[in-house]
Amino acid sequence: MRLLAKLPAGSWGVTMGCGIVSVDLNMLGQRALSVALFLIAGAVWLLLVVRLARFPALAVSESASPPILGSVAATCVLGGRFAAGGAGLLAAALLALAAAGLAALARPVLTHWVTPTSGTSFLLSVATQSVAVLAATLAATDRLGWLLVLAMLTCLVALAAYVFVVRRFDLRAVASGAGDQWVAGGALAIAALAAGRIAAASKAIAEFGGWHDALSAAALAIWCLAMAWFVPLVASEFIWPRLRYHLLRWSTVFPLGMYAACSFAVGQETGIRGITWFARSWVWVAFAVTVLMLIGLARRVQSALPHRKS
Repeated sequence: MRLLAKLPAGSWGVTMGCGIVSVDLNMLGQRALSVALFLIAGAVWLLLVVRLARFPALAVSESASPPILGSVAATCVLGGRFAAGGAGLLAAALLALAAAGLAALARPVLTHWVTPTSGTSFLLSVATQSVAVLAATLAATDRLGWLLVLAMLTCLVALAAYVFVVRRFDLRAVASGAGDQWVAGGALAIAALAAGRIAAASKAIAEFGGWHDALSAAALAIWCLAMAWFVPLVASEFIWPRLRYHLLRWSTVFPLGMYAACSFAVGQETGIRGITWFARSWVWVAFAVTVLMLIGLARRVQSALPHRKS
């Protein structure tokens, strides 16, 4: 139990990273690898939920900082993977849980807001967009117009949150960040995914069919903005390499996976083959980084375990 209490709030990034790469691999048809990462993501999510339930004082103390919003995003990522596997009821339950969590956590996080913002501050936008993504996914599956409207409104609120955070973001973090600087781009990538899923849902629901082209264009525009972050973020990894394991590096894994996920969605909606090609290729980069991070995590956990004397 003491080891459980020591799990940092940033551990939600493990579920977010493994979960989104699992979604990517599933879209690529790599079912076995997808399920393996999904099981890891689910196991870590359960551990963190038990931790918050077992130590409510930790939940209260952590509710004032952006990393706790990773719990919302992690829950929605798992919901998206359940939805892809045909488990719509479980996905809907996780959507309701995530929406309630976002409503409860947004106020304390904003009340204790600190500037200049860091990469983890973008979780305010990421968590909100994750609700939009899952809502749009379920709206398309179940042909629910009201859920699509909710997804649209949530996406717009998340974009406003992104503007709020990025205006206060210290660009020097691209060079000095321990991994969370990637969320600056990842937050736009998940916005592109949300817009792509909303466009797909508009095509599936007759009442919104006339909006599809405009929504697809919006998704493409947001994807281009996300890619504008992609180049300097990748370049920074070569100019200022950060090769040691750090928990914040899971904040790199999630955007890497999200760049592939949003490219799948936008490529499919716009019919631009180059975007889809990038998605199919980038999945393997995200997967390779995820494996390296899991190895680093396993070593860190092993070193934290008490060693018995022989």
